[in-house]
Amino acid sequence: MTPTAPPVVRSEPSDDVASADRRVTRRAGHRRALALAAYILAALVFTWPLPMHLGTHLTGPPSGDTGVYVWNLWVFHHELLENMSFPWFTSTIFSLDAYADLTLHNYTPFADLLALPLLRLVGVVAAFNLVYVMLIVLTAYAMYLLARDVVGDGIGAWLGGLLFAGCPVMIARGSAHFSLVAAAPLPIFVLLLRRTGRTGRRRDMAALGATLAWATYCDPYYGVYCLLLGAWHLAANLLDVRRGPAGNRPQRTLRALDVLITIVSAVVLGIAVTGGTTLSVAGRTVGLMSLHTPVLLLTVLVLARVAATYRPTIRWHVPADISTLIRLSPYGIIVSALLLSPLLTALAFRIYDGRYVTPHIYWRSSTPGVDLLAYFMPNPNHPIFGPWFATWLAARDGGFVENVAAIPLVALAVIGFAAWAVRHRVPRYWLGLAVGSSLLALGPFVHVAGINLSIPTPWTILRYLPVLGSARAPARFTVLIMMAVAVLLAIALDAIGRKYPARRRVILTGVAALLVFELIPAPRQLYAAIPSPVYDIIAHDPRGIRVLELPFGVRDGLSSVGNFSASAQFHQTRHHKRLIGGYLSRVSIRRVDSIRRFPVLNALMQLSQGQPISPELEQAARKGARGFVKRARLGYVVVRRGRASPALIANAIRMLDLELVAEGDTRILYRPRRTAGEGWFASTADPDGTISR
Repeated sequence: MTPTAPPVVRSEPSDDVASADRRVTRRAGHRRALALAAYILAALVFTWPLPMHLGTHLTGPPSGDTGVYVWNLWVFHHELLENMSFPWFTSTIFSLDAYADLTLHNYTPFADLLALPLLRLVGVVAAFNLVYVMLIVLTAYAMYLLARDVVGDGIGAWLGGLLFAGCPVMIARGSAHFSLVAAAPLPIFVLLLRRTGRTGRRRDMAALGATLAWATYCDPYYGVYCLLLGAWHLAANLLDVRRGPAGNRPQRTLRALDVLITIVSAVVLGIAVTGGTTLSVAGRTVGLMSLHTPVLLLTVLVLARVAATYRPTIRWHVPADISTLIRLSPYGIIVSALLLSPLLTALAFRIYDGRYVTPHIYWRSSTPGVDLLAYFMPNPNHPIFGPWFATWLAARDGGFVENVAAIPLVALAVIGFAAWAVRHRVPRYWLGLAVGSSLLALGPFVHVAGINLSIPTPWTILRYLPVLGSARAPARFTVLIMMAVAVLLAIALDAIGRKYPARRRVILTGVAALLVFELIPAPRQLYAAIPSPVYDIIAHDPRGIRVLELPFGVRDGLSSVGNFSASAQFHQTRHHKRLIGGYLSRVSIRRVDSIRRFPVLNALMQLSQGQPISPELEQAARKGARGFVKRARLGYVVVRRGRASPALIANAIRMLDLELVAEGDTRILYRPRRTAGEGWFASTADPDGTISR
């Protein structure tokens, strides 16, 4: 007879233990709420005086990228709730084609969703500003959660969050590239990588996949950066790189490398001094005119010399947490794919139609990165000493916003003090992330004080990889530097606090005061966002018409045909009429060719660019203008004062037979004659936005 096992008696936690757990949970909740409230206050201070002008001003000019980001909120609402259509396609711009595809545009769906309930309540400008402040708070709080998970120290973690959201890079982006302010998914992604490895829970992996989708919907660059962070997390934990044993150095190899390095160095020096020359080798002329290839060869030789000297060994080890991540990864992939399915579906249609835009990557002239000196300059946004450095940054390729990379000097000082005085060992994981991101942000070649040294960086090769290369502006890797520095600051403050516990409060207070002083950009420069009154006339016109803005053209993130201004799309949020022309982050050549088929638009585009038009084109434009006006349902032409040349205005008036409607301070409103009445064309809009050709 089998004996019966005694029943298992499970002990319940005592009331005292349960009560203590509830108190701990309650205190943790109070700390998080206090941290969040403090970040809200900091966001208001760091955007001051914007909170006093939410409905009338912006932190960037509406005529630049800011205008397009405001338009993003409006067009998402317009397509989703007003047209009840798929919000990745719109006929509000480039309206002579069937639709504009927004899959490759910096569309910011996450910010657009946040703005949905606000647009009708407070208007598009106020909604945009409120979302901007919310994104600052979310970014800071997400960084706080990651730093708290790493160090456990609340105040140090809070300062890390303040540094991340308020660093010069983020503040500068908040004047043009607002999608990059929405950096909250990046620290959350790393936090979930750590948590999933510890817990092994499928729901944490599902949250990790959802965060990847969230990052992509904040900014496509951030989706790529999450993949890069995941690859770094795996590599840093799987690979153990150590210096090889001393002795038995390959002396012949070292001597050969030394000779080659000397020869190539002499060639580089000769080109730098003489400006280049040509040689005749075996009857062939060899040009030595550029430093790029010789310096690349020299860099490879130096790296080979270092490898031969130290003979690093690489060991492969799979820790338990990494094994867990790999095992659970299908759950994250599935969740991410499901959440990204709207974007992926629209992208698939674009590829199928042959409209996928792949920018050319040039070896020497592709998008540059930041200057090496930009890492170590004081905050260029600071109201006191910032202008000294802002002018220099603004003169570089890409302008001020793309070249800000200043690492807070207070953070560097604290990290350095912890490493030197406290003998704190800087974690290789976060140090490696900071150094690696710094190399990527330098772009394909190192620049120092504006001089291209032609020294290649990892981005020289990585920019050709299919997914990573789509993040075509390497300067934006600076956000990963700031994330790593924020964590390193929190770790350093924790180490200093443990070394000097009696002075911990004084040290944290002093660091907080210095950090706030260094970072604070207030008062922020604001730009008026009040549309010209001429747009009210267009808005009150009940007909389904189109609007043409002069200067006219097609613009994307890297090129412009004609001279289109993003302010046209900003003002479209006021009048709601379809535009001829437009701006998107990426525009296909087919789109430009489609517009050039209309002689009127081709002529206006050339004149907008400052080019004369041939007599043949002028004749074709004048001959087809009347039919174009009717078929295109052209209701109004808006001329920007000071931007449209006299030749452009005169030709537009003559070709389109325009009459003056109204004049404002910055805009002049015209309309084609005989189009004011209902008899010229039907008052209802054509449903698909196309016109017959």
